[in-house]
Amino acid sequence: MNYKAFTLQNFKEIPQIGKLSDEVCRDMTTVGTVLPFKSNNYIVDELIDWTHYKDDPIFHLTFPQREMLSDQHYNKMRNTLDSTTDHEQIKNVANRIRFELNPHPAGQKEHNVPVFNGERLEGIQHKYRETVLFFPSAGQTCHAYCTFCFRWPQFTGMDEFKFAARESENLVSYLKEHPEVTDILFTGGDPMIMNLNTIERYLNPLLENISATNIQTIRIGTKSLSYWPYKFTTDPDADGLLKLFERITALRINLAIMAHFSHPRELETNVVQEAIRRIRGTGAQIRTQSPILKHINDDPDVWADMWRKQVNLNCIPYYMFVPRDTGAQHYFALPLIKTWQIWQQAYQMVSGICRTARGPCMSCTPGKVQLLGPAKLNHEEVFILRFLQGRNPDWVQRPFFARYDEDAIWMNELQPAFDNEFFFENEEIKVFGEHYSDAFPNDFE
Repeated sequence: MNYKAFTLQNFKEIPQIGKLSDEVCRDMTTVGTVLPFKSNNYIVDELIDWTHYKDDPIFHLTFPQREMLSDQHYNKMRNTLDSTTDHEQIKNVANRIRFELNPHPAGQKEHNVPVFNGERLEGIQHKYRETVLFFPSAGQTCHAYCTFCFRWPQFTGMDEFKFAARESENLVSYLKEHPEVTDILFTGGDPMIMNLNTIERYLNPLLENISATNIQTIRIGTKSLSYWPYKFTTDPDADGLLKLFERITALRINLAIMAHFSHPRELETNVVQEAIRRIRGTGAQIRTQSPILKHINDDPDVWADMWRKQVNLNCIPYYMFVPRDTGAQHYFALPLIKTWQIWQQAYQMVSGICRTARGPCMSCTPGKVQLLGPAKLNHEEVFILRFLQGRNPDWVQRPFFARYDEDAIWMNELQPAFDNEFFFENEEIKVFGEHYSDAFPNDFE
């Protein structure tokens, strides 16, 4: 199959769009002018049930929905589109709305970008001691865009929102100076959008200098198995890509494909199953993760089914995330207590081999915070939480308590249960690299 993208400019060419009303198409155009929209022919033809599109999870996962913008933002954008065709005016209104949607949550711009030899490395993030994220500039798009994506600003054309590195020499130099880093995560966007030659241009400097670093795991974050599995089967450079994977594993480097699967349907086509089989044949492992999302997978049966299917295909369930506080969070997010209830019920349905997944987990400013569940302590209803990762490594696995809140959907809505502040607020960060500030910011925005 040859890849064909669908965006605002050509989505009405999709034959199945004829099933949608003019009003729905109008809504898609309005929302898609603010939040990025791209789908493709594989998703349209193989994954979406167009006879029931209104309730179809993959339709909600990839096509803009009216409720993804607040009434205020929707009306502002709609009125602008109705009153002018001036591109700059439309862009300015869209940008003003975007700035109100918390485009860089969890301190990505302020606290994650390292300084090396006096220079900010804008295409690199180093939040946790052992792991560095690298954003290749040629990988800052995807085969399709998830409507929940917390990195949606990468795709809006606003340069100040982008993380991107044009070359990897600075990355290698940085890793040589930071032996505490054992894991490098190539992310984006989606690195698998790049052709083989470009991927090798980024990876080769690292592989050629691997012995001068302490890198033990190379991770690749990708949605390509869900959105374009032909990347690993019949695309022109598919065989060469798999040979590159074999080259990495032959160096005794753990290669982990961090695959994003949000619904069991993404695992059911013959081509995705063949792609998984081929990747596993190179010695790479596949770990799977997704947020828990209203309209898509807010059902314990869906998660249990998805975990079983992943394990049966020799993938490793890894994370259930809570949607981040950005973009269309209001459309997708559930109350934290509901998220935990779905998690617990799904966990009860599967065998131990599926219970490698961790969640529900919030990737917020101080780190990855897992909700362990509700409890009653000292006659008070509380949430029990812990860090799975922290800006300060000493925070990891330390339980702490928040007041029970049946409406809270994110960390910044929780209040400490027994103290005036959580133990990590205003605590000095243990510096493990010259790029970190002296103190932890006392907010969760």
